[in-house]
Amino acid sequence: MSSLRARIALLLVAAIVGVVALATFAVVSVVGPPTPESTTEPVARQIRLLAQSLPSHVASADDLRIGLGTQPASGQEDERATYLLARALQHSGADFPAVVVRVAGKQGMVASVQLPDGRWMAVDIPDFSPPADRWLVLAGWITLIVLGATAVSLYFATVLTKPLVMLEAATARIGLDGVLAPLPEEGSGEVRATARALNQLSTRLKAAMESRMRLVAAAGHDLRTPMTRMRLRVEFLAEEEREKWLHDLEELDRIADSAIRLVREEVAGDAVESVDLERLVRDIEAEMVSLGHAVTTGNLDKVSVRAGALGLRRALRNLIVNAATHGKGCCVSLAAADGRVVLSIADRGPGIPRELLNKAFEPFFRVDPGRWQSIPGAGLGLAIAKEIIERYGGTVTLENRHGGGLSQKVVFDAVLEKSGFEPDQEFNPISAAL
Repeated sequence: MSSLRARIALLLVAAIVGVVALATFAVVSVVGPPTPESTTEPVARQIRLLAQSLPSHVASADDLRIGLGTQPASGQEDERATYLLARALQHSGADFPAVVVRVAGKQGMVASVQLPDGRWMAVDIPDFSPPADRWLVLAGWITLIVLGATAVSLYFATVLTKPLVMLEAATARIGLDGVLAPLPEEGSGEVRATARALNQLSTRLKAAMESRMRLVAAAGHDLRTPMTRMRLRVEFLAEEEREKWLHDLEELDRIADSAIRLVREEVAGDAVESVDLERLVRDIEAEMVSLGHAVTTGNLDKVSVRAGALGLRRALRNLIVNAATHGKGCCVSLAAADGRVVLSIADRGPGIPRELLNKAFEPFFRVDPGRWQSIPGAGLGLAIAKEIIERYGGTVTLENRHGGGLSQKVVFDAVLEKSGFEPDQEFNPISAAL
């Protein structure tokens, strides 16, 4: 009952049923059945006249279709009808004993009145009481109203909430590049207006993102010319000053290169293929060890994933380098289960404060800004790695380890390797988002 459609439908059903119920009550109150007095009094007067005229004028009552006997008519006595008839006879001046019974299989009722000579006169009288199945009829009436109101309410609730459903579907179709997929501008006026607004939003958002990418790429590219001139001028400085200037220029060069690589990763990607993740991790480990980083491997399952080989290598390399430099060494493990691949990178560093974990993948993020000069890097490695991994359908998360250190976990859907007995199978293959 939390959806707006269900609430609108429930409100319409309640409104329709409430209005019909009030209208039914008003009609029943105004056009109701006759009162017992208005129906029993005329019957009592007719019975009184028959009772007074029958003994002296009629020897046999067959022609009047009334019964005469020594006992009242047999049947189930209706106490209420008996009381009303006796009271009506008394009011009409004929205080005759009377009994009203219902006879099985016969419509109406039978009234028995004792005549002055002791005989009982039986007369058929109409039954003005409401039908016995009146509550069943009322229940059926209300059920039909509720069913009809529910169908109508659901239809109009669907029509009213269609723009919101379209908005929800559009947001669910946002690609990895953050741009909305185009929506068809058709349907009612409100639906067309919603689709048009979403398409305009998508166009403006895409233009803004492309403008930002061009600005970052142009800034990183344009920095190279003044940096080259500065390098030439540094050659004429003293030895002590030259080292400081060269160190700063190298830092600027890394920032420019990282910015350009980040833009390239967001706007382009290499072809998607089946990548042997176990082999890729071993290659990166060998490279890191040759560069002097303290990188080791734990258990590495033989498993493949669907991704771009160059992009995935760059992403995992950034994560491992980050753990090896900031975490004082790391251990990489790879496990596959239930169609999923989990790559864990556990380091032995100080970790990241809990409140800053969500900001670690932001560009130029540093846990301790004072360490900017002590550890090389532009602060874009994790941002680039996250962009690449999510493009190929994976996820990357950070969490502090018990006892110290940081754990980086990368999760992908696995691709089952081909065997000699089973055909090549895949678990939820990931398509590249280009």
